[in-house]
Amino acid sequence: MKKGIKGLRAAAMAAVLLCAGHAGAAAPYSEGTTVVRERGAAEQNIHERTTGKTNIRERVAGIIGETTPPQNRVFAPGRSRMMRRWDVMTEDTGGTLLFSDSPEYVKESGILYRDTVEGDARVLYYHLNDTAQPKKVAVILETEANLAIVSVTRGGTSTPSTDYLRVGKATQIAYFDPAQHVERIYVAKERPRLLSPAMNTTVLAPGELVYGVYDFHANAPVRVSVVMYGADVDPFSFLRTARVLPRDEVALRGTFQNMDRVVTLPRAYDPMRDGAAYFPIGDNIHDIYRSGVDATDGTPVVNYGNYGILYHIALPITGRGQVRCFLSPLGGVYAGAVTAVSDGQSRLIETPASRAYFGDQTLPEPPQIAQARTEGLLVLTQYTELADLGTYSTVHPVTFTYSPPGASNLPVNIILLPE
Repeated sequence: MKKGIKGLRAAAMAAVLLCAGHAGAAAPYSEGTTVVRERGAAEQNIHERTTGKTNIRERVAGIIGETTPPQNRVFAPGRSRMMRRWDVMTEDTGGTLLFSDSPEYVKESGILYRDTVEGDARVLYYHLNDTAQPKKVAVILETEANLAIVSVTRGGTSTPSTDYLRVGKATQIAYFDPAQHVERIYVAKERPRLLSPAMNTTVLAPGELVYGVYDFHANAPVRVSVVMYGADVDPFSFLRTARVLPRDEVALRGTFQNMDRVVTLPRAYDPMRDGAAYFPIGDNIHDIYRSGVDATDGTPVVNYGNYGILYHIALPITGRGQVRCFLSPLGGVYAGAVTAVSDGQSRLIETPASRAYFGDQTLPEPPQIAQARTEGLLVLTQYTELADLGTYSTVHPVTFTYSPPGASNLPVNIILLPE
């Protein structure tokens, strides 16, 4: 996962590619950017064994030249059909997001990101041990108040691994786990604390990735530091002398106000009247990337992909009939999870549920299809990769909770099909 940006568009092999590491100078993102994370080592090994192609351009060229349908897909039901883009309304709300993903490939111990927050907050960290020694990554809380109470309301991480897609999906499953309880951390003026004690027992071998997301509330200002340090080092002693590491070429770190995005429909969806519809998430055209500030030096930053933003997607339904919902990846490989709340019941849905990941077999768009998509039309074919989000009705509408998963690619479409 070397960071850098290369040109590659899905329709004509020229979209913008965001990889992770130091492959070259970063180019600016624009509207309609495809945010792409380079595949993890495990996925790359599988891909090399099955296709022999390691270069992205070779892979796309190979897909274009295929004459037989790809195998092990999630197929769209029925024949090809035209879908219309459904306009949605968005509102940004909630507390403060602290996003730590730069440097992503960490070559030395140090402070990866730091800022002070009060009230509702979320911290997301996503870092790989790019040294030759075992390391740990921790979130350390400090305060100048006599006592700060930090209530962790939701959180999740996974075992470090070189299989980055597995790390991304497992972390989302843990974060969206409904069986979580509030944990309180008491931070005193002279007594810093870890956001989770397990952080100081989790070791990253060289080449392994760690990814975590935690929501919390602080009743007084707390300084939050994301640090990487030696596996045999005390984190609090280390923090006293540690320095802030510089950003890498793709500056994915910063503080962003309003950590949630509420997505609503301007009117209720009628399956029989409105037909097949979709709306994109994370395309920077209809769903704009968030702007913030790198608190370590005051630099304005953009959250390319809205990683760490929690989407609340309410789908009111009217009329007769039911609607079946899907998530479809557009930018490349994807592995995550969402929650669906309907009829008072909440359930976790893996995306996809039948495979570890998907999006790797999406066919490039012909130019005429790409042009139609810019005009709000999209063709759903039997080869469109889909993750089933469930079937819902007027009596039991649904609200999805979604967040772009680490190690996965954007944008995605949320698709509504009459049943």
